Formats: sequence, structure tokens, C-alpha cells
Amino acid sequence: MTAPDARGDALFCTCRAGFEPELAGELSERAALAGLAGYARTQRNSGFVEFFCEQADELSRSLPFDTLIFARQKLLRLAELRGFDPRDRITPIVDALAALPPALYGELWVEHPDSDAAKPLAGLARSFGNALRPALRKAGVLARADDARKPRLHVVFLDGDHLVLARSDAQDDSPWPQGIPRLRMHAEAPSRSALKLEEALLTLLREDERARLLRDGMRGADLGAAPGGWTWVLVRNGLHVTAIDNGPLRQHLLDSGRVDHLRADGFQWQPRTALDWMVCDMVEQPRRVAERMATWMREGWCRHTVFNLKLPMKKRWEETRLCLDLFRAQAGPLAVLRARQLYHDREEITVFASARR
Repeated sequence: MTAPDARGDALFCTCRAGFEPELAGELSERAALAGLAGYARTQRNSGFVEFFCEQADELSRSLPFDTLIFARQKLLRLAELRGFDPRDRITPIVDALAALPPALYGELWVEHPDSDAAKPLAGLARSFGNALRPALRKAGVLARADDARKPRLHVVFLDGDHLVLARSDAQDDSPWPQGIPRLRMHAEAPSRSALKLEEALLTLLREDERARLLRDGMRGADLGAAPGGWTWVLVRNGLHVTAIDNGPLRQHLLDSGRVDHLRADGFQWQPRTALDWMVCDMVEQPRRVAERMATWMREGWCRHTVFNLKLPMKKRWEETRLCLDLFRAQAGPLAVLRARQLYHDREEITVFASARR
């Protein structure tokens, strides 16, 4: 067992399995830019990265969660427990927390990485929380009732006798266990790609932004719309949508009275008047997409955009950084630029940008 440290000894970040090198590269570069020395430790397809740093708490403050691209969740690691008796997992956890300076946590989440190796731990994670909560409340480290204003305690199982204790702070973490919003495919959605835009609007926009920027009567465009998954999401949010694609859209979208379908090339078409929104999920080279999206913003053709960048098989962090730098340099003044590899993304990241008025 590592020596517990109230300040934490590492960032513990989860990610999509297979993207550990990208997350490690992002954390390493961001830490260096913040002037903080450290190193990443991970294993391919593990679904998480640990970044060790003597000033881990300072590093956590220097890397706000909403600025990270490949992290689904960001935690401050407090201790690592290995080799305990699986018949009594509670006592080692209580003892480890007792060795830390007194702290009161508002919630307990018991989780596991989203990887093939860790999936068998799902049942343990679900059941163990119910057994652990009373013990932590008796020990005085967990509030009697959930309180989201206080730090959250995370128990992350890596194996049956191997876990990490970590904490997260309100407003600087994902609000969902494992960093995964549980969305369901709607029966009327034209394609599963609708889940990507739904997650993007839920993840990349804050609650006040969704209320302010997605209002009934706004107008948007969907470039490369067929069969209409992203168009459907915009319509559900009250927008009137111009869907650009040479392919067909689902008929019920056209029947809604809120969709105009233009058979045209999404990379060539431009609106006659400024729109509130433009979204794009076209399969194209990421730099070409970044440049075209920047043109839309620079020319004032839209005020807000969500688009995907399909990443190459190699040097994905480098390509991500290059594309975002290119977009930022060419898009004109931006009020917001956020990017994340979403749960429903695969070999891609999703970007939200808003023009400065």
C-alpha cells in the first residue's frame, strides 16, 4: 500500500481504452507547460493513466477538467491498495483513510475503468458501495447524506484485490461515474450518431449555456447530414435546420416542418444569412475539417458550432493539437473552445466553439 497523502501523489484519469498514450501525452505536455515535473504511467487498453507529480494538487488546479481532451474523469489519487484479503476489503480502506488528515466526503462512488479487463469488476463495484458507505459514515469520513458541495471519494477497482482511493472536487470533474453519461438510443433517432451530439451538448456546454444558446426558433445547418442523426437532435432542441447532404434523410425529419434538405456538398455550401448553429460529422481529413470550420466562424456564417475531427491511427495527440491550433488561429475571436473525446466517439474527438460577439 502506498503511503496516503492528503494532497495526493498523482492524477488518476480515465479514458477510452486504447487511448492511454494520447492521454499520457496530453498530461505530460500540459504539466510541462505549467512548469510542473512529473511522469505518466499506464498500460495499453487499461482505460486509465496515472500522472505522478510531487505537486499533484497544484497540477490538478492547473489542469481544469473541462480543458482536458482525452480524459473522461480526473481524480486526485490518495492511495493505492494491493494484495488485501478479498474477504475484507472494507478494513484496509477505512485504515488508509484514517491515516490521512481528517476529511469529510460528500459522496462515495465505487467504479472501475471502462476496459475489457475491468468489465468483470462491474458487479463488485455496484454491490461494494452499499457495504462500504455505512462503514465510512461510522468512521466519520462520509457525510450522513449526500452533499455534492463537498469533495467526492472514489474507490476505483483495478482488480479484486487492487484498488485506488481518490478524490474529486465539485465543479472540476465529470458529474457521471466513470465519466460516462448514460444515454439511451431514442426510437425515432435516424442513427446512433445522434448519441454523439446529445452527449456533446450535455458534456461540452454548461447548463446555463444550453439554456441560453439552444432556444426554440434558432436556425442551424447540419453539414453531411444523412441520414439525419445530428439534424434530429437539433430539431429536438427547437431549431429549424438546413440539412446539407447528397444522400437521403429519414422521412419523418422532413415531415417535421423544421428541416430543409439541400442536396449539396457540405464542404462547398455556405448560408446566405448568418445562422445560430452549424454542426458537422463528416468523414474527412481532420485538418481539412478544422480549416473549413474555421472559415465558418471567421466569416460569421454561424455563431456556434459542434464538429468532429476523425483522428489518424498514429500520433493522435499531435494531430489533435495541430488541428485545434489551426482552428484557433484561423477562426477569428472565440469566446469558447472546448474539445473532448466523448464516450460515444471512437477514433475522433468532438469540438464545441462559440464566436465572441
